[in-house]
Amino acid sequence: MLVGERMSRPVITVSPDAPINDVLAMFRKEHIRRAPVIKNGKLVGIVSQTDLLNASPSPVTTLSVWEMNYLLSKVTVSRVMSKKIRTVNAGTPIEEAARIMADAKIGGLPVMSDGKLVGIITETDLFKIFLEMMGARQKATRVTATISDQPGTLGKLTKAVAGAGGNIISLGMFAGPDADTKLVTFKVVGLRKDSIRRELGKFVKKFWDIRIS
Repeated sequence: MLVGERMSRPVITVSPDAPINDVLAMFRKEHIRRAPVIKNGKLVGIVSQTDLLNASPSPVTTLSVWEMNYLLSKVTVSRVMSKKIRTVNAGTPIEEAARIMADAKIGGLPVMSDGKLVGIITETDLFKIFLEMMGARQKATRVTATISDQPGTLGKLTKAVAGAGGNIISLGMFAGPDADTKLVTFKVVGLRKDSIRRELGKFVKKFWDIRIS
């Protein structure tokens, strides 16, 4: 899966000359938390809701509403935006974009193609992918178990599910409690809890959880 397949588009952008109070109002209306900053067709920065709020007067200020609005109308995006921009290409693997965001502790990345802004990938987009990957919106039997991190173990597990008449609709694999194990979470239809334990027990070191969800 590539960034271009799951990015948000068309992307909402702002001008560096826009007053921050106008941009805050637009963020609230569009339900977004960040936007690329475009000047003369080029990406020159990115501004987040946090950037805008940090530039706003404190709620305990002694300024009147009129004075606050006047001051905010004079502060533009160019004063508060981040000019050090991290971007990804539309052809970047989605997990690479997620790694960049996690390592840099940022919530979104502008997406480029041939030097042009074509979208933005955000933490919300990644949450949607995670929900889909884990089958969160599909009712089925959810199984979490520890298996050996050996070639063929997962294949044997999935083959046993199919052989017992079940169908895996989602699967995720994570680091196990030990170096030689993996934690696997999957959702299956067509098998009851007792059948899962009976048919898969020989391939599983430990069942952590089996539930309908």
